[in-house]
Amino acid sequence: LMVWLRRCTHYLFIVVVAVNSTLLTINAGDYIFYTDWAWTSFTVFSISQTLVLAVGATYYLTFTGVPGTATYYGLIMTVYTWVAKGAWFALGYPYDFIVTPIWLPSAMLLDLAYWATKRNKHSLILFGGVLVGMSLPLFNMVNLITVADPLETAFKYPRPTLPPYMTPIEPQVGKFYNSPVALGAGAGAVLSVTFTALGCKLNTWTYRWMAA
Repeated sequence: LMVWLRRCTHYLFIVVVAVNSTLLTINAGDYIFYTDWAWTSFTVFSISQTLVLAVGATYYLTFTGVPGTATYYGLIMTVYTWVAKGAWFALGYPYDFIVTPIWLPSAMLLDLAYWATKRNKHSLILFGGVLVGMSLPLFNMVNLITVADPLETAFKYPRPTLPPYMTPIEPQVGKFYNSPVALGAGAGAVLSVTFTALGCKLNTWTYRWMAA
């Protein structure tokens, strides 16, 4: 009975975590719509993406104990987001303007940290957390700079959900304009250790709940 319950809970949790984390980050690739504060938005969204990736992937990884599971989790999030971004294309936005956040390389680094340290949970938290936090803003900025003429496109295709008074009129230099990657990676390197620890703790709580 416990094996059956554990497996059912495992699949239930991964669906709930993956779906909700994707919902939280559906608009995480839309920094470009906020032309006034694009880089500030990029920094904030980088941290939010690090949160949902690190917590969910670590939870799933430590639940199964199999290196490669974090990458699988990142793939689930990526595919869900591809589907969701199809809505922007349906609204008439060009493909080269729709930014889908990149999670897979960071998830692979998490798996690598777990595998290289022979499934040591504390090393996973420290090394894996830092690697995810530092890498995710970098990969997403590479993703972002591939967008063709983002500023021109943003004015040509204003975001339909923005009220008129929020429609960008003239680009302003945001507070974090100079180095959004450095700020996102710096904050992520610190915060992601906590996020990864939370993912491990969720796993512990799950087991305790099932054993009760």
